[in-house]
Amino acid sequence: MARDYYGLLGVAKNATDQEIKRAYRKLARELHPDVNPDEVAQAKFKEVSAAYEVLSDAEKRRIVDMGGDPLESGGGAGYSGAGFGGLGDVFEAFFGGMSGTGATRKPRGRVQPGADSLLRTRLSLAECAVGVTKHLTVDTAILCDVCTGSGTNGNSKPVRCETCGGAGEVQSVQRSFLGQVLTSRPCPTCRGAGETIPDPCHKCGGDGRVRARREIAAPIPAGVANGMRVRLAAQGEVGPGGGHAGDLYVEIVEQPHDVFVRDGDDLHCTIRLPMVDAALGTTVVIDTILDGPTELTIPAGTQPGEISVLRGHGMPRLRSGARGDLLAHLDIVVPTKLDAKQTDLLRKYKGTRERDRAEVMSAQSEHNSGLFARLRASFSGR
Repeated sequence: MARDYYGLLGVAKNATDQEIKRAYRKLARELHPDVNPDEVAQAKFKEVSAAYEVLSDAEKRRIVDMGGDPLESGGGAGYSGAGFGGLGDVFEAFFGGMSGTGATRKPRGRVQPGADSLLRTRLSLAECAVGVTKHLTVDTAILCDVCTGSGTNGNSKPVRCETCGGAGEVQSVQRSFLGQVLTSRPCPTCRGAGETIPDPCHKCGGDGRVRARREIAAPIPAGVANGMRVRLAAQGEVGPGGGHAGDLYVEIVEQPHDVFVRDGDDLHCTIRLPMVDAALGTTVVIDTILDGPTELTIPAGTQPGEISVLRGHGMPRLRSGARGDLLAHLDIVVPTKLDAKQTDLLRKYKGTRERDRAEVMSAQSEHNSGLFARLRASFSGR
């Protein structure tokens, strides 16, 4: 009958990997031979360690869920089930040490580098243009101030792991289609470190680091854009055992602007221009992001949809002194309500335009008549 590995750890069958790890660590602190020398506790500790080894391995856990026992030969799950190592085990046996003659891994040690972290911060267009120092609150792992990363309590020291003998891994013999195969796995007691802490620090529990909230000043350079990341070296999480901290990346989330639309280093805006100003020409003032109020000259006869450009009034290019352009899209506004005087003036203007159009049409007609006459003469002479 297959052993109840879930029951040994006191977890449900649908427990997550993290829940299984926590349950094992809790039991290991109670039953480890360095803490509890009782023979019954030591026997229980071996069972618990075996249960963790099985349930922390996806393939072995699958065999358990199918009703088999991966630590028993002929567990009843078929060719790929209990009692048979997968192909990964076979290759590991050949290259990781078969029958104790191959190369073995070195214990990874307790001190490991910390993970990188990622934060997002919102910036206005003006902040992206001029650069800013953002003060951010980070929930992260910092060095334990009691043990300063050693993970030990007082003057106690780490000791060699008795389960793996300091190797950081345990070996087991499994049956495969090639016969007996010796496989290696990270030690479930020390998790590959090769040593354990019998008297762990009361604040960090032996991890050498604790969770804390801290404030970070993040300098954001001018010219950053949405989605860019600023790297702050060694501002991430402190590693296990007080290992070197990872990096912190600050991702920029640029907020939309009420007036300007950004396209790379260029800025676009729309200016509504009265019809008369477009016809006669005028000067408008644009309140730019970096240069304040700036005059833009609109030439006479400007048509709807034309673009006037202010060179070098756009966004700064990152790590460069150059700047993009500001492009003003002109929207010509036709008046919808006219008083009597304005209506009369426009009708008079229309009259002059009609006389001009008649003169142009007459001249064009005379030109065409002369052209057709010459063509007829040319063809009749053939």
